Amino acid sequence: MMTNRLLKITIWAATSVTLLSVAFAAERPAALVEDIHGKVRGVEFMDYVTAGQAIKLGPKDTIVLGYMKSCWRETITGGVVTVGEEQSTVSDGRIERSKVACDIGQMQVSAHAPQSAGITFRGAPESTPRPQLTIYGLSPVVQGRDGGLLVIERLDKPGDRYEVRIGANAPVRGRFYDFAKSGKSLSADAIYVARLGGQEIVFKVDPLAKPGSTPVIGRLVSFQ
Repeated sequence: MMTNRLLKITIWAATSVTLLSVAFAAERPAALVEDIHGKVRGVEFMDYVTAGQAIKLGPKDTIVLGYMKSCWRETITGGVVTVGEEQSTVSDGRIERSKVACDIGQMQVSAHAPQSAGITFRGAPESTPRPQLTIYGLSPVVQGRDGGLLVIERLDKPGDRYEVRIGANAPVRGRFYDFAKSGKSLSADAIYVARLGGQEIVFKVDPLAKPGSTPVIGRLVSFQ
């Protein structure tokens, strides 16, 4: 009797863990809406979409999705789009798909509080902290939960420092700031820290990073 009860408890616990894992995977963002043309209901520019989500497009509507796990970038025109974990499926529409350079671990990056209010990492190379992610464009897109003062500063040697305010009047809607739209570029093969709202993310710019409006998933620095 006791053995059967323990077996039932074990099966119940395993089932619960499986269901929670499935639910978590379904809620976790799979792709980013990099561009929209037309009137597409339910999603907007720079929204995250999750696996299983359906998006209906008119015959001339176009949406661009950047998948953060696979680095696929898709341009889809018309039809019904079903978001997957690594790529979309489309019925009655047209899809163009290409691989782009992106950091597949970017969604696991966690912004953290600085060790002290006045800390600086400039100086000897050994004092430079390890980057949490790599971006592949010289002009990052920074995403924040709220508006505020964004500071980006080079760490590996004295150099670039930018201060911009993310808010209603930012070049990119709401909580996003696109350095490309402001004509700003960082240095290639350099390490930076981005600080926003009492948190920071250390990132590296790839040596072959290109300027301008390159794919967003390849240059995203997210505080979400």
